[in-house]
Amino acid sequence: MIRIIITLLLTIFSFTASLFSQEITGDWYGKLDIQGTALRINFHVNEKEGVYTTTMDSPDQGAMGIPTDKTTFLNNTITISLKKLGVTFNGALNMDEIKGIFSQSGMKLPLNLSRKKIEAIKPKARPQDPKEPFNYIAEEITFVNKSANNIKLSGTLTIPNGIKNPPVAVLISGSGPQNRNEELLNHRPFLVLADYLSSNGIAVLRFDDRGVAKSEGVFKDATSADFATDVEAAVAYLQTRTDINTKKIGLIGHSEGGFIAPMVAAKNKKIAFIVSLAGTGVDGAEVLRTQANKAMELEGTAQDHINFNDKMTKYIYGLLKKEKNNAVLKQKMTAYLKNARNEAPKSIAAVLTDDGITKQIKTITSPWMSYFIKTDPKQFLCKVKCPVLAINGEKDFQVLPELNLNGFKNSLKKSKDVTTLELKGLNHLFQTCKTGTFNEYAQIEETFSPKALKIIGDWINERF
Repeated sequence: MIRIIITLLLTIFSFTASLFSQEITGDWYGKLDIQGTALRINFHVNEKEGVYTTTMDSPDQGAMGIPTDKTTFLNNTITISLKKLGVTFNGALNMDEIKGIFSQSGMKLPLNLSRKKIEAIKPKARPQDPKEPFNYIAEEITFVNKSANNIKLSGTLTIPNGIKNPPVAVLISGSGPQNRNEELLNHRPFLVLADYLSSNGIAVLRFDDRGVAKSEGVFKDATSADFATDVEAAVAYLQTRTDINTKKIGLIGHSEGGFIAPMVAAKNKKIAFIVSLAGTGVDGAEVLRTQANKAMELEGTAQDHINFNDKMTKYIYGLLKKEKNNAVLKQKMTAYLKNARNEAPKSIAAVLTDDGITKQIKTITSPWMSYFIKTDPKQFLCKVKCPVLAINGEKDFQVLPELNLNGFKNSLKKSKDVTTLELKGLNHLFQTCKTGTFNEYAQIEETFSPKALKIIGDWINERF
């Protein structure tokens, strides 16, 4: 999935550290380099009666004035911490510069700060970014989710020129807060996908996740079931339009979006089709466990480390599925992990500190993660009757292709039109790649394989 990766990225730049000076108070500016993507961070340091406080801005995310937990400045060394996210910044002040290290959950990145404001970094254009003139209409739209306190969701509807009442697809993003373009590491896959489909006769509605960009609502603690109601609201909106075919409304979901699409179609029999792009065909526990194993394998992790981690993961996820009492669940998880560190390889034991265990348990028992781990998509897939295309990249390490495509094939019993494809040489984002690792995502110039785009467009047009 993308969630774990995206959550890491967001906490890196949405919550961090700060600074101080021979005159440490005031505004400080810096940027993190995360896999080739620059993320601006501003710190605002105040002092009152010898006590320092700091707020942080992440302007590239639209997050401003975030309070940190604790700031200390001693011997020209600044330390800023945000305990609930496991974030610490340590920096050394030298005149009007602070050179430091940002740390989170074992990961360390250099972060240097100065008094000079850093202007917005213009995103680098990728080769597949659409260029005008477009042979379709692009309309800014809003719709309301009545089942979520009437929040307004904003998006873009693209409608092909010269085609009366075309079929339409709603794009459903992967996990983690995403804008309508599913923007990640300076790639905009949903923008590229919408451009291709609407240039080939298919209307597309893509929208900002709740609480992201122009959409209202709160993203934090929402589950996949909550996001499904946003998609239902998008479908309801499309049914009010007179310029698309309301009998040919389909869903295209990427990653978690491929899990959400069958949830919607299982309830709404008027959904005309589903396209799953690296969607999950087995329960979240199996997805995350196999994802972790494959990621460690690609990084060259020792097999005993992989095996031990897998053993712990199975046990912890098993507890989460069985234990209904949350307090008892956390007690059992804590006891197990403290005992496990006595037997674990050194690399794992080093992470299983008391504080590390607390953070792990908080993440695993959060509403989104708990729902994802416990929920088997089979319960939705078995009710889907519309045509389904499920595709995965051969080198996808986040949602393993064979495991999850088989999940789709084995569960889609009521649909008479099911196509599953494993696309050679593509990763989780459907980029042509060498290894499929996360490190490649930003480095690859291709945003979305033309081969995959053609498969999606042809499959829909052949049916509608």
